[in-house]
Amino acid sequence: MMKFQPFTTPSSIEEASFAIIDSEVNPKPFQGAAWEIARRLIHSTADFDILNHLELPDLAIKAGINALKSACIIYTDTEMAKVGMSRFRLDRLNVKVESILSLPQVVERAKELNSTRSCAAVELAWQKTQIEKNQNVIWAIGNAPTALIRLVELINETSEDNLPRLIIGLPVGFVNASESKEFLCKQNKVPYLTLKGRKGGSTLAAATVNALAELALRG
Repeated sequence: MMKFQPFTTPSSIEEASFAIIDSEVNPKPFQGAAWEIARRLIHSTADFDILNHLELPDLAIKAGINALKSACIIYTDTEMAKVGMSRFRLDRLNVKVESILSLPQVVERAKELNSTRSCAAVELAWQKTQIEKNQNVIWAIGNAPTALIRLVELINETSEDNLPRLIIGLPVGFVNASESKEFLCKQNKVPYLTLKGRKGGSTLAAATVNALAELALRG
């Protein structure tokens, strides 16, 4: 008869999963808050290989935590990432999440620019932050390389006092995903967290936000 581990609640399953990850990664390539983020990403994917490609600078982690503590807004490029972000944690921090593809005029703007909807959505959301003079923003890109590329272009074109607090750059795929993340890493105006190479996705973008939110709530 098949035997299963005796864990039945989400918290007990998560705790057991983290213990397994801790036991299987030795030595750990990250410490402290960076390891907590990396561990949650492994937990979301069951993929230990990502440890070889993660970029989790302490400065970026601190920037993300501080932004969340000050009730920032999070812009993300998919509804899936938005849904995956813990409302329980983010509500306690008074943080709002907006899926940029839901913004008005996205389709029309994409036709005007002859670009993807994700790229057009980044432009519209960026314009909104500039008009409102709101730089207390985290961008969480977990799907479209075109969105990340356009975001970095806008950052390069913008003065340092009008920039977001953090970019979580995790687009996935075979066309420009790896290149878009290399492009992100070449700019030095905005702190970033990323996973180099083709891997990424909305699940990882949401998991990164959730890990940062947990750290922010802890103090």
